[in-house]
Amino acid sequence: MIADFEASILALIDDMVEHASDDELFASGYLRGHLTLAVAELEHGEDHSPDAVYATVAGSLEKAIGAGELSPPDQALVLDMWDRLFQKAKAQ
Repeated sequence: MIADFEASILALIDDMVEHASDDELFASGYLRGHLTLAVAELEHGEDHSPDAVYATVAGSLEKAIGAGELSPPDQALVLDMWDRLFQKAKAQ
C-alpha cells in the first residue's frame, strides 16, 4: 500500500514537469527526495498508511526548515505543494 501511494504522488510530480513553473519544479524535486526517504523509513515500521506518509514527510520538511534549508517563500511553496499532492493522491 505504501509503495502504491508513493507511486501515485511521484506520478503526479512527473505529470507536472511539462507545464510547471520553475518554482513548482523546484518544490516538486525537493519533495521527491523527502518522500522517498520518508517511505523508506516507514517501510521498516508498522504504519504504512497515507497519513503516516504525510506526517513523516511533514516532519522531515519541518526539520529542513528548522535547519535553514529553505527561505520563507520556498517554505510556503514546498509546504503548499506537499499538501496539494497529498490530497490529490489520497483522493485517487
